[in-house]
Amino acid sequence: MSAVDKFVQILADNRAGKGTGIYSICSAQATVLEASMLQAKQDGSILLIESTSNQVDQFGGYTGMKPADFVAYVHGIAEKTGYNPDDILLGGDHLGPNAWQSENAGPAMAKALELVQEYVKAGYQKIHLDASMFCADDEGDRHLPLADEIVASRAAAMAKVAEETHQEFCAGQPAPVYVIGTEVPIPGGAQEEEETVTPTTPADALKTIEVTRAAFEAAGLSEAWNRVCGVVVQPGVEFGDDQVFHYNREAAQGLSESIMQQERFVYEAHSTDYQSETGLAKLVEDHYCILKVGPWLTFGYREALFALAMIEEEMLAPRGIETSKLRETLDAVMLAEPDYWKKYYPGDSAEQAYKRKYSFSDRSRYYWPNETIQAAIGTLVSNLKETSISLSLLSQYMPNQYNAVSEGAIANEVDQILLHRTQDVIGIYARACRMRQK
Repeated sequence: MSAVDKFVQILADNRAGKGTGIYSICSAQATVLEASMLQAKQDGSILLIESTSNQVDQFGGYTGMKPADFVAYVHGIAEKTGYNPDDILLGGDHLGPNAWQSENAGPAMAKALELVQEYVKAGYQKIHLDASMFCADDEGDRHLPLADEIVASRAAAMAKVAEETHQEFCAGQPAPVYVIGTEVPIPGGAQEEEETVTPTTPADALKTIEVTRAAFEAAGLSEAWNRVCGVVVQPGVEFGDDQVFHYNREAAQGLSESIMQQERFVYEAHSTDYQSETGLAKLVEDHYCILKVGPWLTFGYREALFALAMIEEEMLAPRGIETSKLRETLDAVMLAEPDYWKKYYPGDSAEQAYKRKYSFSDRSRYYWPNETIQAAIGTLVSNLKETSISLSLLSQYMPNQYNAVSEGAIANEVDQILLHRTQDVIGIYARACRMRQK
């Protein structure tokens, strides 16, 4: 059974009341991807890995990778970990004109169609069609959503290209499955100032389905419509710099119940980072069973590096050994190159300094590839390989990893400790989705 077939079966089992779901790894960070493959290998499960339209595109995106490059990169990590690449389902997230909103709709959509073509040609099989954003010449109030009919017709145009590309280049592979809709809040909304995040209304979710169905049928895509399996909605979960909006089952109950009136559909939930394991399990049970996770993964990776840097300082600085100064190096680079965080972290200099290190938004994730930061990580790893990590300090700063070392689950080695701490987060999702094969 292919990864696509297994994915579809997970969704069908969810609708049958089995409480199954799947998490989506939305990260290109190598340690995160390796840890996710180790988790999936332990669980005997497939692994859904997605890249976003601004992260990976036909021009390289902010990672410098085109779709085919990202596929090769992921498969290289699979080879390293011994994970079967056939069990990896690759997804494209928010594919559409998002990166070209400043252009008129004609050229922006031409690039979006090329984007979808390159994703499908490279072997991506889960495609999120999202044309919900205004282009430069689109008419209408920017504080209101773009008209559903325009969004749906553009989604259908992208699906048509995906279908044609699959037939031409990937005919021997399973056909793509599609997700529609978006959770992006209305620009200028006041959600950050409220105590809760309002879930999508059942009526809005139904309208997304019906209008998009009509657009697919008008484009001659009735067969492809049968492979549209998910709708992105807002179930009422979100996070800010130092705040998490936790899932409220009662507030989203109507939305949860309404999807069961539709054939085959489930919900896809974005921004599920930092939810409790109980909350994630409830989301899955309530048919929000495709769980996107991104910043929490690199946040966990950052926590691991900071903890190891603290251990390094405690162990080596008193002995006069030069330490990595990783935390200071990261902050210096972020200050010198503020583009990835400046507009996201308001406040005075003290508030911004705190957010650069500890914000749940984790804008520091964009800086790990930096050569200066990589050199500091190299020094940290080298120092902790040359000197045995103190178990008492490991207990102080990384108690879960201390327990894992004590039980013989991992060796007292920096690489395994870093992976194990990153995998802590992924394990929460794996359990909430009931991924482990019995």
